[in-house]
Amino acid sequence: MPALTRNKKKGAKPQTPPTKQVTKSKTPPSKPQISTLKKGAKSLKKPPLKKQKKEVVEEAPLEDDEVSDDASIDAESEELDESDDGEKGSNGLFYNDDEEENEDDDDDEMTLGDDFLEGSGDEDDEDEEEEEEEGPSDVDSDSDSDGDDLVRKSDAIDRKLAKEKEDADAEQQETNKQDETEHDAFRLPTEEELEEEARGPPDLPLLKTRIEDLVRALKNFKALRPTGARRKDCVEQLKADLGSYYGYNSFLIGTLIEMFPPGELMELIEAFEKQRPTSIRTNTLKTRRRDLADVLLNRGVNLDPLSKWSKVGLVVYDSQVPIGATPEYLAGYYMLQGASSLLPVMALAPRENERIVDVAAAPGGKTTYIAALMKNTGLIYANEMKVPRLKSLTANLHRMGVTNTIVCNYDGRELPKVLGQNTVDRVLLDAPCSGTGVISKDESVKITKTADEIKKFAHLQKQLILAAIDMVDANSKTGGYIVYSTCSLMVAENEAVIDYALKKRDVKLVTCGLDFGRKGFIRYREHRFQLSLDKTRRFYPHVHNMDGFFVAKLKKMSNMKQSSEEDDEAGETVEQAEVSDDDDDDDEAGETVELAEVSDDDEAEAIEELEKPEEAIEELEKPKEAKENKEEERLAKSKKKKKSKKRKKSTSNVEEPPKVRKQKKKRSEWKKEIAQAREEKRIAMREKAKEKQ
Repeated sequence: MPALTRNKKKGAKPQTPPTKQVTKSKTPPSKPQISTLKKGAKSLKKPPLKKQKKEVVEEAPLEDDEVSDDASIDAESEELDESDDGEKGSNGLFYNDDEEENEDDDDDEMTLGDDFLEGSGDEDDEDEEEEEEEGPSDVDSDSDSDGDDLVRKSDAIDRKLAKEKEDADAEQQETNKQDETEHDAFRLPTEEELEEEARGPPDLPLLKTRIEDLVRALKNFKALRPTGARRKDCVEQLKADLGSYYGYNSFLIGTLIEMFPPGELMELIEAFEKQRPTSIRTNTLKTRRRDLADVLLNRGVNLDPLSKWSKVGLVVYDSQVPIGATPEYLAGYYMLQGASSLLPVMALAPRENERIVDVAAAPGGKTTYIAALMKNTGLIYANEMKVPRLKSLTANLHRMGVTNTIVCNYDGRELPKVLGQNTVDRVLLDAPCSGTGVISKDESVKITKTADEIKKFAHLQKQLILAAIDMVDANSKTGGYIVYSTCSLMVAENEAVIDYALKKRDVKLVTCGLDFGRKGFIRYREHRFQLSLDKTRRFYPHVHNMDGFFVAKLKKMSNMKQSSEEDDEAGETVEQAEVSDDDDDDDEAGETVELAEVSDDDEAEAIEELEKPEEAIEELEKPKEAKENKEEERLAKSKKKKKSKKRKKSTSNVEEPPKVRKQKKKRSEWKKEIAQAREEKRIAMREKAKEKQ
């Protein structure tokens, strides 16, 4: 075995490259001595090796670290071989344990062969210690490399961001160019094209793109104006396209275009095409909102609180059970009610132990809310004019547990005569209207509402609001308020009605107590309303996600009517008297001219003319509307008669005596003359009958 090991060692020596022999001479002379002296024990062998390595590192440059390491390894291996030969020759085949360990190390070195450059276990330990000693320099080099890496990475990120920005700018420029080209390509259709479109079914994609182009052009008409087109032409084309695409009649879509700018108009119309979320109101007479929400969640109803402005509302997203047929609904724990219908009651703010009138109460959502706020105290008059709707009103009152309400069936205009004037504290008037704010619920409104219907509704609303004001007591300690609301967007049904009430009664507008909503119109087209109308509130589906609504709150200042109305009535009575006098004078003048040539039939016609004062007396007792219409007819007749008299005067040379204005006759004198005329007529008829016989 010893001979074999020596031969292997000797055969392994020439395998080292020649360059390592050159580096061998560079090793200091002290290295072999230190390694041979301390070869017996491994623990004593390591320190001198460290020193050798230190010296090698200090003498050799940093670039030749690998070469110096290989040279030191070769020198150490040769010295170990020489020492082994010496010991073997002295000891022969008998050697101690230390020598066995050394031989094991030598065997390991021999078995490595060409891979001895990787180092033995001892050399690995030495390398680790060297790395520990040379750590600071390596850390510095590592930190420098890490810093360089960070710089490179940051530079790469900056280059990437710059490139993305350039790409975004280029894309934006391309889109702008595309918009410009589209704008250049957009033009209004000609009459021939419109006729061709009218012949066939509507081309919805074409209408949609044209609507978008028109809206974009109208938003910035100065820059995006179609060639050779006026703004009026664009508006008319937009009106026609919206009407045909969404199904509106020309009146309604024209009114909406006048009320909203083009961009907001499209948002409103799109909101009308979607259903509003279902909402319910908790009945605080029977439960609390938290408890109700817990019970409904257990039943599979997905809901949330309605909003911050409502303490009793819940919005329902979906439900596994019919929301209008749950045991809680049948027990009266909640009411299916739109979010917008909560607003008038919140504005009314009823208090306990008050007398309140709900002029149009069915189906009872607002009435039951008022009763809940009053905690079933005081008195509520729930009026409904339509008899079929009384059934739902009474059913909801019973289901919700309301006990302080009287249901009545009267025309709202007659309520002051029934309940008395100046007798209640507050009045809620949710007036009947055109329903242009709830198109999402009833799409028939798009085509059924016309300008004449809007005028009729406005006339009715003006009468109702005056009746509501007359019922309220201005001297009430807690009340004296009127809340007017509609589910319409029309100015004629909202601001115009409030402005009319402000002129006819001694009332003023106060804040509604609602923190959201848009202010009402102060001016609209040719109309100019009072500045206080900015205290009214408007609600839109595209802004507040609820049905279109209008709310106004009035405070009655005194129980006296406005002097302007009394003056108007007095002026009307004076004009009526003057007109009747003129008619009487004209009739008498005509009778005197034709007395000589009058026959029996002409006498009967003259008697009928004498009976006109009786008709005038009856008309004075009729309502103002009939009076105004007949006054206009009388004025027209009197003008015609005056013109005919002037013509007669110009044709005849007979000078007529000047007219002497007669004094106004009393009613008793009129009656006597009428009775005499009737008797004379009867006598004449009898005489005619005798002559015929």
